[in-house]
Amino acid sequence: MEKFVRLISMAPLLLLLCFPLALAGHDYGQALSKSILFFEAQRSGFLPNNQRVTWRANSGLYDGKASGVDLVGGYYDAGDNVKFGLPMAFTVTMMSWSIIEYGKQMAASGELGHAMEAVKWGTDYFIKAHPEPYVLYGEVGDGNTDHYCWQRPEDMSTDRRAYKISPSNPGSDLAGETAAAMAAASIVFRHSNPAYASELLRHAHQLFDFADKYRGKYDSSISVAQKYYRSISGYNDELLWAAAWLFQATNNQYYLNYLGNNGDSMGGTGWSMTEFGWDVKYSGVQTLVAKFLMQGKAGRNTAVFEKYQQKAEYFMCSCIGKGSRNAQKTPGGLIFRQRWNNMQFVTSASFLATVYSDYLTSAGKTLNCAAANVAPSELLSFAKSQVDYILGDNPRATSYMVGYGNNFPQQVHHRASSIVSYKKDSSFVSCRGGYATWFSRKASDPNLLTGAIVGGPDAYDNFADQRDNYEQTEPATYNNAPLLGILARLNAGHGGYNQLLPVVTTQPKVAPQPKITPVAPASSSSPIAIQQKLTTSWVSKGVTYYRYSTVVTNKSAKALTNLKLSVSKLYGPIWGLTKAGDSYVFPSWINSLSAGKSLEFVYIHSASPADVAVSSYSLA
Repeated sequence: MEKFVRLISMAPLLLLLCFPLALAGHDYGQALSKSILFFEAQRSGFLPNNQRVTWRANSGLYDGKASGVDLVGGYYDAGDNVKFGLPMAFTVTMMSWSIIEYGKQMAASGELGHAMEAVKWGTDYFIKAHPEPYVLYGEVGDGNTDHYCWQRPEDMSTDRRAYKISPSNPGSDLAGETAAAMAAASIVFRHSNPAYASELLRHAHQLFDFADKYRGKYDSSISVAQKYYRSISGYNDELLWAAAWLFQATNNQYYLNYLGNNGDSMGGTGWSMTEFGWDVKYSGVQTLVAKFLMQGKAGRNTAVFEKYQQKAEYFMCSCIGKGSRNAQKTPGGLIFRQRWNNMQFVTSASFLATVYSDYLTSAGKTLNCAAANVAPSELLSFAKSQVDYILGDNPRATSYMVGYGNNFPQQVHHRASSIVSYKKDSSFVSCRGGYATWFSRKASDPNLLTGAIVGGPDAYDNFADQRDNYEQTEPATYNNAPLLGILARLNAGHGGYNQLLPVVTTQPKVAPQPKITPVAPASSSSPIAIQQKLTTSWVSKGVTYYRYSTVVTNKSAKALTNLKLSVSKLYGPIWGLTKAGDSYVFPSWINSLSAGKSLEFVYIHSASPADVAVSSYSLA
């Protein structure tokens, strides 16, 4: 990728708010199909028989050989021919997260298989790149020599040296992000390929241990990456990010406690962010931890996780312009972070807003912003506005997805697409000859880079479709990866979302309509009050599901201890209580309920409210 060192300010940006108007409806299903197809154009290695981007051919077939390791495969990051490990791992993590949240919606549109193949192309490479527990290859090729040449991947004559991290040359950010990618991908393949999922988890555990035990910035060890993918945020965010994904994949309390014990010292509860991307993961960590909190999984880490959630909501409020400081936007309403490849921040922020909207809706909660409490639907509307802008609803009426719509970039800054296909003309394209013949050519690319999201417009919605304008016309894998989930979500409509439900439970055949009435204790003189209410409902595959909130209040003047509740006619998961035999008791992080205090727990099923009653208790 044609990059200069990116100077990141960790401080929030100022507000310039102007939402775009939707000009027309978009075919999100078509956009999803095209956005996945882009990854096939970025493949390195031996291309499979089912390769759909037919103008590409095999490339990088000797990668790693000089180092005695097989590093054939993986992805080129953008418009160049280098395999950069950090952005590649982030790409795989975000593709996996998209599938985890919206895989059912991808399946409904026939794209789940293609999306999973895109993930596996990356994870197969990471397995090769991690030949020993404390060794990880993080780059193949050199950006400096690569950028001196304009060649198809099939013609590469540049240095293909492999660079690695090890205990003596650590890279916690690289190892951490790769651990996150492996853990997230293990969830994707858990049911369809359990043996492969187990292998990915084994690598994820080892890589996290490597990252945590031997700490250091990867670009200090792989210095050739500094000009292109410099780790400005350091490695603490990747350690937290990896722990979050390992907990999501394993439910192992070690990783949950790692997030709780290190949240303050590593910045998870401290950084108030307005960006999320391949370098800075804090907002992603904060969003995942907020999910764990809303699922009732925080346990003794609840107080710390609430601070994570506050920072997650800071990010969300900034995006929609209702925070204490807000993200800058172009006059046309697009989030604007920087002039070079700004679109990477647009798609990443929009993905977080999309999933957080669904988390809040599933939990029956609202977003707490400095300006006001905000309905979750505003987050989804924001994400939709950003996607619609990308697809053409903008002042230029330009689609920034190649091949979508009638007006999209024709001169993409991309070596493979800008040079005649190897299959049409296998004549060797030399290093400098490619610049003279193809780069300087003022004509449309001979190969359509379908689905690629280019860098996008400047702060004033201006865009120049020129091949040498790499800041605006170069695509990247990490621009597309978060978009997969958003497009699947928008394409499927607004029904059937319950992002906090861990498994699909067996439901009763008869689902009576719920009674939305408070459930009171048998005697009004009882020291314990129980009140239930329906907080949300949705339809999935013809079945209506309901989320109920139950509040238990200590009305006495003494502390309530040893509480045992009977919960019958429950046909789904429950959060906020601990099962003890046939009864439910306080969760592990609560020993008693002080006078006047309340405890809330939630459950989901497709029937009327469960019967909740007090079996026994003590007043101290």
